[in-house]
Amino acid sequence: MINVVASIRVKAGKRSEFLAIFKANIAAVRAEKGCIEYFPTVDINAKLPAQAMDENVVTILEKWESLESLWNHIKAPHMLAYREKVKSIVDDVTLKVLQGA
Repeated sequence: MINVVASIRVKAGKRSEFLAIFKANIAAVRAEKGCIEYFPTVDINAKLPAQAMDENVVTILEKWESLESLWNHIKAPHMLAYREKVKSIVDDVTLKVLQGA
């Protein structure tokens, strides 16, 4: 299994707009072959000393059956359309692609 943690930094004040576009694409992603989990998260203040909070970051948590499934996801037409829709409100994207140790 492949785990992905995608951190998406959106422009200030654009988180709600980004989430609306993202959520409209979730059903198509979850229907992809190999998708196990795919959902957005935002920071919640747990008042833990090591916690880093950022209201302009949306973290996407994903699980895929294989790297092949992940690559097919990245190239899917609905993902190309999604990236086009959000490109003007996204400042940065970083990915962690992980497997069990």
